[in-house]
Amino acid sequence: MNRRAFLADCLTLCALVTSNGAAAQRDGRVPRIGYLSLRAAPGPGDAAFLEALSALGYVDGRNLYIEYRFAADREDRLPALAAELVRANVDVIVTSATPAVSAAMRATSTIPIVMQSAADPVGSGFVKDLGRPGGNLTGMTILSSELAAKRLQLMQELVPRTRRVALLAFDNKFATPLLIEATRSAARQLGLDLVVQLMQNDQDLPRAFAGFEKAGAHALLVQTSPFAASRREKLADLAASHRLPAMYESQAYVESGGLIAYGPDLIEVLRRAASFVDKILKGARAGDLPIEQPTKFDLAVNLRAAKVLGLPVSQSLLVRASLIVS
Repeated sequence: MNRRAFLADCLTLCALVTSNGAAAQRDGRVPRIGYLSLRAAPGPGDAAFLEALSALGYVDGRNLYIEYRFAADREDRLPALAAELVRANVDVIVTSATPAVSAAMRATSTIPIVMQSAADPVGSGFVKDLGRPGGNLTGMTILSSELAAKRLQLMQELVPRTRRVALLAFDNKFATPLLIEATRSAARQLGLDLVVQLMQNDQDLPRAFAGFEKAGAHALLVQTSPFAASRREKLADLAASHRLPAMYESQAYVESGGLIAYGPDLIEVLRRAASFVDKILKGARAGDLPIEQPTKFDLAVNLRAAKVLGLPVSQSLLVRASLIVS
């Protein structure tokens, strides 16, 4: 075999190995992902993420290993769990909520970090520019704060008598202050008063709803969080029992009995996060990958919940809905 043919064969073989990035990293060992979550247990989003990885050729336990760490709704546990993943020498850390992003960034400045669904990475100070994140961070943002005004407008459309709006938010120092500020600003522009209650555990929920009732709130916004997501039915029941029309950030809440929701398609967001892992395992630098924003937004309405509250839902609202529960 001549030298030119030998080189051609080598290049062909290298191309085949590189295209099968799911089989191994460049050093030949099976890649390991650290998965850091504020939740207490896996949820539907985890399944979507794994399905997206599978579509890219990665199968946990075969050509990829995933180290899971769940904080059980305890933000104070995240730093120790992030440190465990760093000591485990994982190749990528995937984070499922803004506090988890912060914990991972404090734990390492070298291991790539992929955000599955951070609320506002710029406002939280994680990066200066979505298009050029730099450092070791990339992934998806769900624009939680930026959609506050739109959610208030939709709630006013559904409940025209709204003058005072309640906000139920998870008590943390990252995404929540940004959301409160954005919602307060939007409420002021719409001539609405805002009442805020923070929650950390199940004991906070009855107190929060009692506070909304005492304040005379006409409608409620519920911040999405791992804590709230695992209590969707409970939140819907509390809102109904207090006869408080509630707006959520994800259609999953409406499917669980909530009244109305507006926000990005979270399952699609989580699927997109898998593509960042794939690119990094194939050699891309996290800081060179632009942070992506959602492109698809869902409006969901639960007609059964509206009937219980005695709320007529306009045809104008229904024709815009991507999901109607009847």
